[in-house]
Amino acid sequence: MLKKLGAFGYLSSQEVKDNGVVNAGHLDQALALAWVKLHICKFGGDPSKVTIAGQSAGAGSVMHHALAVNGDLGSLLFDKGLAQSPYLPYQPNFNDAIPTSRYYAFSAAAGCPSSGSVFSCLLSKSAADLELASLSVTASSTQGSWGFWPVTDGVYIKNRPTAQLTAKRVNGNKLLVGYNAHEGPLFVPGPDAIETQADLLAWMALWFPNLSSAQLNSILAINPNSALSSASGPRFETDGLNTGGFNAINTSPDGVGQKQRGNNIYAEATFACPAYWLADAYSGNPGKSSWLYQFSVPFAYHGADINAAFGPSTPSLPSDITLAFRKAWGNFIVGGNPSIANTIANGASSASPSAYHPASNWPVWNQNAPQFVNFNTTGGTLATVELPLVGPYPQYEGPGIKNAISVQNANTWEAYRGDRCAFYKNLGPYMPN
Repeated sequence: MLKKLGAFGYLSSQEVKDNGVVNAGHLDQALALAWVKLHICKFGGDPSKVTIAGQSAGAGSVMHHALAVNGDLGSLLFDKGLAQSPYLPYQPNFNDAIPTSRYYAFSAAAGCPSSGSVFSCLLSKSAADLELASLSVTASSTQGSWGFWPVTDGVYIKNRPTAQLTAKRVNGNKLLVGYNAHEGPLFVPGPDAIETQADLLAWMALWFPNLSSAQLNSILAINPNSALSSASGPRFETDGLNTGGFNAINTSPDGVGQKQRGNNIYAEATFACPAYWLADAYSGNPGKSSWLYQFSVPFAYHGADINAAFGPSTPSLPSDITLAFRKAWGNFIVGGNPSIANTIANGASSASPSAYHPASNWPVWNQNAPQFVNFNTTGGTLATVELPLVGPYPQYEGPGIKNAISVQNANTWEAYRGDRCAFYKNLGPYMPN
């Protein structure tokens, strides 16, 4: 949502706030949610059981509505939240240097002054002019970034997400949150741009503009990898368990070496760790609960779980895995628990469909001993597929694909992802987010 609205939803500066509101995109969503709450009964719905859902920037919106008004809205707007890959870039104050500089860049691109009072001039411009100006600012941003984001406005969004999530000040009662195994490749420059550690640091300085060189190097230290990038590979999936020393820090179907190091830094800081932090905020919080998943069906790039949830199916997504994923969603929305039956988790093509499966008793997220469900498959025939911005990548196609869904330890997963997420949260005041 925020990526699509651009300046129309998230233009921010002191002058914008003095003349109206910032975070207008989120306020529009809140108005829509209030309308649903008031009128859903006229469509056969239950106003006490509203579920909001979103993917990527939309999942970031779910997160922000969970944080809205310091978490004091309770279940006023929704009961349950479903967030696919919650997007959390840095979140400055509405009048900080970065949103203010983009406000003036937007003004100049629209044909108005680049400093001083420009609001009246912007009001005189056509919607088409403003749309092109918004596109211009976003086009000049670092790969993986956009021109306009939500900001801390002191009214609807009162705090940094990492701070408020740590304080467990959240709206709604239940949350299902997840991410994909390889969130980074679409947002990180290719292996020809990131071959060495120096290349990686140069990109990181653009993506994390507020961090010092010491802080950037500390991120490298918790993502140890001395190998050079290689476009020829070998590139392959990891099992997440660090078998043989291979994990998301150093290899994926998209890259190896410094390129994959960057992929995982972006993936964890922007999507995977915010999913952990969101789940944490509902854990041990009276009357609230959460569940977490990772979608790992190769090649599990950003957005891959959309096909599993809504279709259309692809050669790597046979009916067994899509049925399991959709049942988890449906069970959460209807009954408030994403657990799926043994026969669904194992899949009809399993040798023992009725055998006990731990996903039939999906563990509620426990911040002190976190477990999640990993949606994956095994079998099939290796094929090469082309993905825009990524290039050729390996995936497995049917027949012969079977479910390989499992319950895993979220802390030790991918060479102690839990530790890295705790580290990124400590950087929250500096990013800021």
